[in-house]
Amino acid sequence: MKLHELKPAAGAKKAPKRVGRGTGSGLGRNAGKGEKGQKARSGGGVRPGFEGGQMPLYRRLPKRGFTNIFAKDYAEINVERLNIFEDGTEVTPELLLQKGIVKKSKNGVKVLGNGELQKNITVKAAKFTKAAAEKIEAAGGKVEVI
Repeated sequence: MKLHELKPAAGAKKAPKRVGRGTGSGLGRNAGKGEKGQKARSGGGVRPGFEGGQMPLYRRLPKRGFTNIFAKDYAEINVERLNIFEDGTEVTPELLLQKGIVKKSKNGVKVLGNGELQKNITVKAAKFTKAAAEKIEAAGGKVEVI
């Protein structure tokens, strides 16, 4: 087979419906929309979720939960992700952003205690879990809250 011999499989390409092109086409006169009514009009139809005036499901269900508008959203990383840095490195949120470990700084970086740390590094972040702080200090590093 050569490049110029390539063509789609039989039946793979279906011609689009050509509506309103005469009765012989099978989609003439009413263009497949049936007879009159709201759905037959241009721009007709109802919005998603509309139930004909009946109280819609999304309004019948009770509201649940609460969103705290003052909640702080931290970019979270685990201790094991810090193994990519050399010994003696000062790890800051800017450096983590530059290396692509965190996508956005949000309200700062929070270091979580999952995994092990083998490097002796200084970590500056907004928050640390107890386990994370212990693991960083056990590896000979320092923890600084900024």
